[in-house]
Amino acid sequence: MISADPHEQRFAAWLEEHGAILHKLSRAYAPESADEDDLRQEMMVQLWRSVPRFRDQAKPSTWIYRVCLNTALTWRRTERRREARVVAQSAPVEAAVCEAHGPARTQEQQDLMAKLMQAVRRLRPADRSLVVLALDGLSYREIGEVTGMKENHVGVALNRARQKLSALLKEVGDEL
Repeated sequence: MISADPHEQRFAAWLEEHGAILHKLSRAYAPESADEDDLRQEMMVQLWRSVPRFRDQAKPSTWIYRVCLNTALTWRRTERRREARVVAQSAPVEAAVCEAHGPARTQEQQDLMAKLMQAVRRLRPADRSLVVLALDGLSYREIGEVTGMKENHVGVALNRARQKLSALLKEVGDEL
């Protein structure tokens, strides 16, 4: 059954065209695959609530990134508070990252992807946001629109975040 409600149609079209954004951000911000599902669900709820506020002043992908990134940051802060109350457990390397890319990937590629995602999760939230958006191919202008940073500052901050990521990748490589 096809819905005639424009709100539902827009939401369904966004999910069909830009659903990968939710997967990428949930993978970058959730430490475990079960948490990814929770975070992705929360992103969908917030995206649904945001549809009436969308005024076509930005590309839908920019809007979706902004809503989902803010949801991920809020979710992460809430999770950290919850984790502080519970005995901390170390996060395992995420096997789901490798599974998502299918059997065509070699073991070496899967190991590299797991290492990258583990290092990305260790970045500060602001740096993590920049790296995830850059890895997804957004321009400095688009990253600025999503994060609220000025375009010329994005390059400087992203360069610093990449340096931190490089150092973390060395640490993660030593741990594995």
